[in-house]
Amino acid sequence: LLLTSCHLVVCVSGVTVVIQKPPVMTVRKGETATMDCNSAVDGPRFYKQIPGGIPQFVLNFYEGFSSPTFGSGFSSPKFTVNFVSNSDYRFTISNVEEGDSAVYYCSTWDDSAEEWVSQ
Repeated sequence: LLLTSCHLVVCVSGVTVVIQKPPVMTVRKGETATMDCNSAVDGPRFYKQIPGGIPQFVLNFYEGFSSPTFGSGFSSPKFTVNFVSNSDYRFTISNVEEGDSAVYYCSTWDDSAEEWVSQ
């Protein structure tokens, strides 16, 4: 079994709130893992963090763009994100492998703080 963790994040700075679910997901090798991110501001960024390591930028996505922007070492179709509705985004990891086991989280732009925020 492969454990892919997603922290439930509620981050408040001004009026910016980021919520992601599920908090923990267990999938088998070769399956697909999904994480939903509800962001009050369009265009969340997604990160991968292996315990004890530094966060790695996976991708960011804006509703009006045709495709995400990827970080080094990350690409489609392995990692994708889709605008679902309103301010909901779905992050997907396809054909999971042991190396995908990590904490994944989303971050959103906070206009009042003028920075990317997450928890």
